[in-house]
Amino acid sequence: MLDLRGFALEGLEMNKIFMTTLLLLTVSLSALAAEGFSSLEEQMTGKEYMAAGLDKLSPQELDALNAWIRAHSLATLDQATAVASTGASASASGNKDMRGLKTDSSDKSPISSTIKGKFNGWDGQTVFKLENGMIWAQADKDKFYIKEVENPKITIEPGMLGSWYLQVEGSNSRCKVKRIQ
Repeated sequence: MLDLRGFALEGLEMNKIFMTTLLLLTVSLSALAAEGFSSLEEQMTGKEYMAAGLDKLSPQELDALNAWIRAHSLATLDQATAVASTGASASASGNKDMRGLKTDSSDKSPISSTIKGKFNGWDGQTVFKLENGMIWAQADKDKFYIKEVENPKITIEPGMLGSWYLQVEGSNSRCKVKRIQ
C-alpha cells in the first residue's frame, strides 16, 4: 500500500506558499502600478523569480528592493527625459513627445530613433531605451534574434486600437510594444 500523507502535506504547504506569494504580488503590483513602476515581479517570469531567490524575501525586503530599483532607475530615466525634452524630440511649443503614452491619443505619427547601446533582438520581455529619451517595453511574447549591432535605427508605428509596433531597420520582423516612459 502506498502512503501519500507526506505528499499531501507538502502539496498543501506549496499551495499555501503559492497563494501567499500571489497575494503579495497582487498587493505589491497594485501599489507599484499606481506609481508607473514595473516591479521585479512584473518583469520576471515565475521561474526567474524563483531562481533569483526572490520568493524567499519577506514582503518588507521585497518592497525595499523594489524601492531601491525604482529610485535608481527613475533617477536615470529622469536624466534621459530631461535631455530628450530639451533636444530634438521636443515640439516647437516646448512640450515633450507624448506619443504612445496612455495619456496621449492625438498624435499617431511614426517614431524614428535609435536603440541606445548594443542590441541583439527581443525575447518576450525586452525593454527598448531610445536615444530620444523614450522607453518602450515589448508587449507580446515573440522572440527574435539578430547578430549584435550597436545603436540600430528603429521605427515605431501605430497599429489598430492604440497598439504600436517596433521594427529594426534592415529587418522584416517587428514586435508589439507599449511605451513606459
